[in-house]
Amino acid sequence: MNDMGKLEIKKTELVWRGKYDDEGKLVPVEKPGPFPFQIVESINEPRIEKGSVDAHQSTLFDYWKGDEGNTFEAGWKNKLIWGDNKFVMSSLLEKFAGGIDLIYIDPPFATGADFTVDIEIGEHGEVIHKEHSIIEEKAYRDTWGQGTDSFLEMMYERLTLMKDLLSEKGSIYIHLDWRMNPLIKLMADEIFGSDNFRNEIIWSYFRYTARSNDFQRMHDNILKYSVTNKYTFNQLFEEYQETTLKYHKWEFDNDGKEFYWKRGRDIEPYKIYKSEGVSLNDVWKLPQIGPIGTERIGYPTQKPEGLLNRIIKASTNEGDLIADFFCGSGTTLAVAEKLNRRWIGVDIGRYAIHTTRKRFLEIEYSKCISDADKKHGKKAKPFEILNLGKYERQFWQVKAFGKKDEKQALYEYLAFILKLYSAEPISGSSHIHGKKGNALVYIGAVDSPVTIQEVTDALKETKEMAMKELHILGWEWEMGLNDAIQEVAKQMGVRLKLRIIPMDAIDPQASGTSDIKFFELAYFKTTMETKGLKIKVKLEDFVIPHTDLVPIEVKASIKKWSDWVDYWAVDFEFQNDTFNNGWTSYRTKQERKLKLTADYEYKIPGTYKVFVKIIDIFGIDTSQVYEIKIR
Repeated sequence: MNDMGKLEIKKTELVWRGKYDDEGKLVPVEKPGPFPFQIVESINEPRIEKGSVDAHQSTLFDYWKGDEGNTFEAGWKNKLIWGDNKFVMSSLLEKFAGGIDLIYIDPPFATGADFTVDIEIGEHGEVIHKEHSIIEEKAYRDTWGQGTDSFLEMMYERLTLMKDLLSEKGSIYIHLDWRMNPLIKLMADEIFGSDNFRNEIIWSYFRYTARSNDFQRMHDNILKYSVTNKYTFNQLFEEYQETTLKYHKWEFDNDGKEFYWKRGRDIEPYKIYKSEGVSLNDVWKLPQIGPIGTERIGYPTQKPEGLLNRIIKASTNEGDLIADFFCGSGTTLAVAEKLNRRWIGVDIGRYAIHTTRKRFLEIEYSKCISDADKKHGKKAKPFEILNLGKYERQFWQVKAFGKKDEKQALYEYLAFILKLYSAEPISGSSHIHGKKGNALVYIGAVDSPVTIQEVTDALKETKEMAMKELHILGWEWEMGLNDAIQEVAKQMGVRLKLRIIPMDAIDPQASGTSDIKFFELAYFKTTMETKGLKIKVKLEDFVIPHTDLVPIEVKASIKKWSDWVDYWAVDFEFQNDTFNNGWTSYRTKQERKLKLTADYEYKIPGTYKVFVKIIDIFGIDTSQVYEIKIR
């Protein structure tokens, strides 16, 4: 403000509620962390022997150290990360600031709309429309539930982080539609600089539409920005149309290549080669891009690989690093893989991560791989699945309750979770925190798994209070807890329910609604037969206890217990670190049958740990570790 009390305007910019504070100061972008990444699964990579391990080690993952090189030859592994991309990008800055050569994002720009997917069930492959209310937290929660201002704030924070991650030669492509394109264009001009606005690509597609009260919308907008004027750009070409070929008089060069002289106002004549085709313009039409067709996985917003093929070829070279922070079904990553680029993919949805994982297990069957490579078992390059685990929750806890003494902060945390669970707090107990109906409630800590000892203590106190039902709410669980504790509860005469606190609880938009669901832990049964150095692991049963919360149409499609299972994998030599996918069976559109027996042969006798992981049709994993002796 100036002395006259009028707002002084120094530049043109997009302003929304929350961009400036009450004093007119720009609110800085929050960059939480950096937090360490946990490696929860390693795929297509041989296990590295680590020697002896601590048998009492409680963690079931390694921390990502970031010590691999920047090439595949130097040990680089591609990365698929589950989590809020704001937290993930803030944590990536430590190792990747100025290191990513291309970012493509297709954010959920349909304000107020939830992201839903189609899932297929069992061997018959019946398709069910999976709404957000089933089992797992929304794949894309409506984080801008308060309107356009919230969406713009979300995008401003993330685009600012993306700029910090882009390399000097890097570009970013922001995929939008008519609703948000004008607003994000102004925002991106501010963040990247209007001088670094490179183009606006019009992607024109085809769809069957009914009559409307205006012209049918048949295109999306893709904004392209760079960080500097040194950005990578490889000229792409498309074939000349037949009419163009007839119009020009073609000549032959000394090497036999056909060309004609290109002339124009103030331009010296230069050769245009027929074999190269015509330079690609910024209007991309469906016939050149091609439809999704057999690529379709079930995501309604899935983009065709041909679209990403153009973007990646134009703005990167082999070995460059590509990122997609709203990766969805993994199209960007799949194309990057096939074009021999390195990649990082991030998504907040469990189901998106699961879908992408399966997509990469299928890479070896892609048309891009020759018959010779198929014969030799060529697979996607090694990749790892990471998350931020407890650190994202710890940040939320400190921000929400940490401005008080430790005792008060703990009390408010417990009261918050109890309220979400529609339970009331009770006092005077060491191991019981609340009551819901006729059941007592215990709540696990934010930063550690619920242990067997914790549940045992809560069971004892429940029995002492002459109560017959106990609900344990936890973020994570000690491995094997479900199998081990249910028999203890039965002996004590207490009905025990183990329920998962969903990540939705830390979402401020979600936590004030009745949308939060606490689902029971699933469990499964296996048998293990050993003969000499060989082992046979057979999946015998899989149980989802919370079927009362599963939609009727889903339950109606379940014909047998194995229909709940979409994927299962085994690490036969687990070493208390990262799950190493040594064997897997999963359903695809083409192959719906699931193998229920896994075979393996050890090299030498010994005591081994077998880690079995199951992922159900909703993308939620359930795991168990077994110890076996091979003689």
